[in-house]
Amino acid sequence: MSTIPLSLYVHFPWCVKKCPYCDFNSHELRQELPEHAYISALIKDLQNERQGKSRQDITSIFLGGGTPSLFSGVAIKRLLRKIADQFFLNNCEITLEANPGTFDQTNFDDYLAAGVNRLSLGAQSFSIRHLQKLGRVHQADDILNAFAGARSAGFRRINIDLMFGLPDQDIDDALADLNKAIVLKPEHISWYQLTIEPNTVFHRYPPKKTNEDLIAEMTKQGHLLLKRNGYEQYEVSAFARPGEYALHNLNYWEFGDYLGIGAGAHGKLTSEKKIVRTQKSRVPTDYLANTQGRRIEVSSEEINLEFLMNVLRLTNGFELDLFTLRTRKPITELLPFIHKAKQKGFVKQYQNRLVPTELGQRFLDDMLLLY
Repeated sequence: MSTIPLSLYVHFPWCVKKCPYCDFNSHELRQELPEHAYISALIKDLQNERQGKSRQDITSIFLGGGTPSLFSGVAIKRLLRKIADQFFLNNCEITLEANPGTFDQTNFDDYLAAGVNRLSLGAQSFSIRHLQKLGRVHQADDILNAFAGARSAGFRRINIDLMFGLPDQDIDDALADLNKAIVLKPEHISWYQLTIEPNTVFHRYPPKKTNEDLIAEMTKQGHLLLKRNGYEQYEVSAFARPGEYALHNLNYWEFGDYLGIGAGAHGKLTSEKKIVRTQKSRVPTDYLANTQGRRIEVSSEEINLEFLMNVLRLTNGFELDLFTLRTRKPITELLPFIHKAKQKGFVKQYQNRLVPTELGQRFLDDMLLLY
């Protein structure tokens, strides 16, 4: 069997303010950032995960949150040096998420010097009105300043996160956000619909819901705008210039393996016999006291469904052989699902490749119910 690609996810749990739509493991920073202690805990976590294992290649590292850009370049450098002791980082994509409201030029310069080679800016919108409704701590000018600062530091790979389907947002508003991002010429744009998740402020106090027909038209026009400007859609909400796919996310969607370190981080590790999920304590103080977390073996049925949930987000679908390469199981286990999905018009098969149709991508959750 071929080796399954491995990535590393590092979670930084603190942020300036918890956004009302956010269901990630993020906690408002109400005291001094325990920077040194947290980096020490991450290093210990990594060493525990790698105990007894030889140094190996890793395809990508993603420093996510929360707000990793609250941490200094010195702290990130210390962490990446320890990661380099455990992995070969040749041609490794190393992404750091940054909130434009925490932009600091010295930190951006130091992130690049530390080895970060890709920056992801959480813009979400360029509209003051919508930024306020989303509870963001930054203004539109902060996005422009952070982007300019990233380029000045030397970052040649930048992603901009944008949302659509926002409360009281019309098509012109949504396209205006996209146009303002496109003018900056980032290598990658993540453009995703606002969804109301459990355990969020928006779930307890729902904002005005955007009409589904309006969402569909926003999606259609937004995709056309991105395509006209040289951005290729390769996943439900991911658009990139040629050669600029996000390798870390691509590894998730192709059901690769990943280590997860940090408060609330998840991991997925495959052996010849099983797939194990790892999960670390969500509460930062608990994590600082004990980084061990727990390990859960994934059932056979869950493996199949999780594989489909990921690969069918890709616009080009997947080679059928990938199922066996990633799960160590025969493709016959998916044949009943494939047959039903083809009958419903959710997928098309081109020799050995299964590709979701436009209908399948739009109604992905409905398609997965066929499994």
